[in-house]
Amino acid sequence: MNAGHSDQVGGTPAGSGGTAQGADAAVAVQQSGGSDPYFPANGDPRYRVHRYELALDYRPGPNRLSGTARIYAIAGHAALTEFQLNLADFRIGRVRVDGRQPHYTHRGGRLRVRPAKPVRAGAAFTVEVHWSGNPRPVNSPWGGIGWEELADGALVASQPVGAPSWYPCNDRPADKASYLLSVTTPSAYAVVAGGRLLTRATKASTTTWVYEQSAPTSSYLVGLAIGKYQTVLLGDPGPGGVPQHGHIPAHLLPRFSRDFARQPAMMELFQELFGPYPFDEYAVVVTEEELDVPVEAQGLSLFGANHVDGARGSERLVAHELAHQWFGNSVSIADWRHIWLNEGLAKYAEWLWSERSGGRGAQQLAASAHRLLSSLPQDLRLADPGRKSMFDDRLYERGGLAVHAVRCALGDDAFFRMLRGWASLHRGGAVTTSAFAAHVARFATEPVEELFEAWVHGTALPPLPRAGTRTAV
Repeated sequence: MNAGHSDQVGGTPAGSGGTAQGADAAVAVQQSGGSDPYFPANGDPRYRVHRYELALDYRPGPNRLSGTARIYAIAGHAALTEFQLNLADFRIGRVRVDGRQPHYTHRGGRLRVRPAKPVRAGAAFTVEVHWSGNPRPVNSPWGGIGWEELADGALVASQPVGAPSWYPCNDRPADKASYLLSVTTPSAYAVVAGGRLLTRATKASTTTWVYEQSAPTSSYLVGLAIGKYQTVLLGDPGPGGVPQHGHIPAHLLPRFSRDFARQPAMMELFQELFGPYPFDEYAVVVTEEELDVPVEAQGLSLFGANHVDGARGSERLVAHELAHQWFGNSVSIADWRHIWLNEGLAKYAEWLWSERSGGRGAQQLAASAHRLLSSLPQDLRLADPGRKSMFDDRLYERGGLAVHAVRCALGDDAFFRMLRGWASLHRGGAVTTSAFAAHVARFATEPVEELFEAWVHGTALPPLPRAGTRTAV
């Protein structure tokens, strides 16, 4: 089963005034910008959403979904005479804008709405949508992504454009919002979503689960799993710690208990290296079915039964998914051209975990990645890989190498201050490659332009970076 594309197998800034500048830049990126160049049909930059309230009713047997969305949004710099939401081929029962019936059309995955009265520039407005039907994955260059009907339940893995397969949204990664998600299902099923479980109420034969995700969340990062799971606590978070839970089919629990035993230690390490965990809780779900790759969502990661072998065979992927909570989820990308920032930093987190947990060091792993890339075509540019190559294995490996080159250039002390500063400065925001380069430069004693030109903007593979080579190109 293909659950989308996420992870292929595969401080204080030195300059004065950097924090305020960076925070302003993050806000500006989220609130402005045009259509995503890789997915111009997804998202509408003329407005931004600050909250979604979704109420869903799902029946696994007939794979029947009905939902109501209340979307709280703010118009951009121009009055809105019309706007669009992305939503797959469902039956639309009702649409309202500020309580009034608009004119709307729904074709080709786009719900185009013309309010009865234009929304003033900068004004807040509310959209209500009722929809129903049989959810299924949306088509993409990588196959179907989004809502997947399982043999007994359902799973959502939306990266990069699968969110409209189950709810109406402004589907662009920089448009981040808080979420209140209510899901009603037959009581035999558990519902797991990213965020904090507020209530679980049973009435007759159904149970309603209500989750709150207060942190700004990209539409593709709203994760959901519906199935028959056993819930376990991963370690004791202690006072001020991060609650971590696993949701697993009961028969997989013995293997899971070994494979994920070191996740609490990963959490401790990544908080040391990257800064505080950016969300309230962290959950992992293992489905009964096999997944091509694990998939991250905000506060939640999804694994297949094939990633649980009782021998820690996928432990690096456990680290990779956890690292995405900082890099990709809390610090998101302004558009999909910058995906290497998500995947390169998560790949490097795998190497850091290996290095700090008794495995191979980052330099050894970098050397292996370099050997691999040297035998493959060198026509991929990290800064703009193109839609066809945004999930290429080479992007992950070269992304990790680019981060290693930065580490070699800065030295460990400055490098880890840089990473902690990046995660803190842009928490809840959206970033670009140029913003990352500018941030790295604040921690460098020598210019880093050549490093980024070679590793990020060029295509030819530079020499293997080594500690002490200040330019690392």
